[in-house]
Amino acid sequence: MLYYLFKYLDEAYNFPGAQVFDYLSFRAAMTIITSLLIGMVFGKNWINFLRKKQVGETVRDLGLQGQMEKQGTPTMGGLIILASIIIPVLLFARLDNIYIQLMLFTTIWLGFVGFVDDYIKVFRKDKAGLKGKIKILAQVILGLVVGAVLYFSPQVVVREKQKVVTSEVVQKMKTEGLSYAFQSDERHSTKTTIPFVKNNEFDYAVLLKWMGNGYEKYAFLIFIPFVIFILTGVSNGANLTDGMDGLAAGTSAIIGATLGILAWVSGNIIFSNYLNIMYIPNVGELTVFIAGFVGATVGFLWYNTYPAQVFMGDTGSLAIGGIIAVFAIIIRKELLLPLLAGIFLVESLSVIMQVSYFKYTRKKFGEGRRIFLMSPLHHHYQKKGYPEAKIVMRVFIIGMMLAVLTIITLKLR
Repeated sequence: MLYYLFKYLDEAYNFPGAQVFDYLSFRAAMTIITSLLIGMVFGKNWINFLRKKQVGETVRDLGLQGQMEKQGTPTMGGLIILASIIIPVLLFARLDNIYIQLMLFTTIWLGFVGFVDDYIKVFRKDKAGLKGKIKILAQVILGLVVGAVLYFSPQVVVREKQKVVTSEVVQKMKTEGLSYAFQSDERHSTKTTIPFVKNNEFDYAVLLKWMGNGYEKYAFLIFIPFVIFILTGVSNGANLTDGMDGLAAGTSAIIGATLGILAWVSGNIIFSNYLNIMYIPNVGELTVFIAGFVGATVGFLWYNTYPAQVFMGDTGSLAIGGIIAVFAIIIRKELLLPLLAGIFLVESLSVIMQVSYFKYTRKKFGEGRRIFLMSPLHHHYQKKGYPEAKIVMRVFIIGMMLAVLTIITLKLR
């Protein structure tokens, strides 16, 4: 909104300083500052409101160190995160950008699903919350919408590297300092980036090559299911990671900052040329959104670090996982998520392994056995006697290492 206001003031009245809103870096910086301030100010008021309403977490005694001390801690703090993302993005982002619209829709949709789940748990005193099938259905619907928009919208295009170079293009390349040129026409593409591979672009449509001529027209049959799978997996992975004070928020902030770097270079023709990666027009605007996301998660940590004054609940965890997934898909870096969001992946795998092995051994031996002392994995180490704060900090360190490795993949091929 402020972008359009100052653009109008600049064009109509030549307002001093209004042109600064044309700079993506300025708007991203203002977004992260505003997001932090909203989180810290609104967060305190929201926590006090929740305490007055006695909206507290019901904790089961699982024999974990310090677990029962969290009884009654306010939950539904994910609303702090949602407000800290949505308000600054509405203020500083270009709202006519299709990618910003998709990210806002994802945030609101999954935030609402998580809110309903928390509402049932807190106000209806039903610990089970929203049925798992309904949550999965909501994620699948979102995946269908996101996948369909990214595939069919005329605004979602890429510029591919130009293979045939004319003398005119050579001169343009020299003038702009480019090592290769991009095709002047923007086109739809189902290509994505493969890490650690030199010619690192993979087209989902290739999986349908066996259909013969014209197979590209049916690429949505592969692309949309991939979007659903990735979105559902990452969203639930973030939800499982949210089990210790600051764990999900801090890990997500690290992931978000890395995705911001990837969006910045993917939306800049000079940087994408230098790094030899896909150039995606208009995707740089997502830097503003991810700035709000990082500011929101870091601001939430102000109240969520050990010992937590508030929990995000599913209102926050489902939304931040979905945001990370959709953002990565938009910038064509979703195949980097197993590395970048490796914490989410390991937490999810620990639950899958634990449940599967328990069911298998119960069927075979008549008695269920476990691989871990408890799942998700962070509770396994808590059961072993590690202090919660130490586990969280070590996970942050691992997350930073994974983030650095993810950025290195831009050149390590």
